[in-house]
Amino acid sequence: MAKTVSEREKIDASVEEKLGALHELQVIDSKIDKIRTVRGELPLEIKDLEDAVEQLATRLEKMQEEMRQSETIISDKKNLIKDAEGMIKKYKSQQNKVRNNREYESLTKEIEFQTLEMALAEKKIKEYKATLVAKKENLEQAEEDLKERKNRLKEKQGELDEIIAETEKEETALLKRSKTAETQIEDRLLTAYKRIRSNTRNGLAVVPVERDACGGCFSKIPPQRQLDIKMHKKLIVCEHCGRILIAPDLAEKTKLKD
Repeated sequence: MAKTVSEREKIDASVEEKLGALHELQVIDSKIDKIRTVRGELPLEIKDLEDAVEQLATRLEKMQEEMRQSETIISDKKNLIKDAEGMIKKYKSQQNKVRNNREYESLTKEIEFQTLEMALAEKKIKEYKATLVAKKENLEQAEEDLKERKNRLKEKQGELDEIIAETEKEETALLKRSKTAETQIEDRLLTAYKRIRSNTRNGLAVVPVERDACGGCFSKIPPQRQLDIKMHKKLIVCEHCGRILIAPDLAEKTKLKD
């Protein structure tokens, strides 16, 4: 385990030591990146599937509630028809006992009203039964979709769990080494390193000169600038991509240390 280094010692370290510490951290972080790349888009796919499952489950609950409401309305309309039939029977019985036309006509209007109520109720029952058929078909399709997505989610989660199980131990160890390596670098350089890493697609902030070019963006580096890099007298960044440049021999030395 690397010993604790004070901020003063980090600042007073030679440029070569600073570059070596930065590249060592880069080597470790690149290994972590590689492990996470193996997971690919699985975490995002799983999140999308989880959202889809949640939305479908909510939609199913709503559809089931709508169907229950429709069934309740049908039941209420059937009870209304039954009550209306009873009222009509009652009014017809009363018609046989009336003493004048006014009472007879009044009962006739009540019978007509109850008959109309029955017709409207039967119409509503027919309409709601038709909607129930459509809703049942939609519900069955939604249930099938939900089942399919749950199966896909289970499959993808299984794939991710398998990958994590294979790499978790190595990743945990590397993360610990990365944190330790960070303690060897002064705050100013560490902040710059993290900023550059976050702005690059491949996460490379410290790269060696390769074939007279930047190891990150492959832009050609002038001979005099290459000489300055080999001298390790100052930190030099690529004029095109902003990555920190180091000499090939120092990169190889750091790799051997790792």
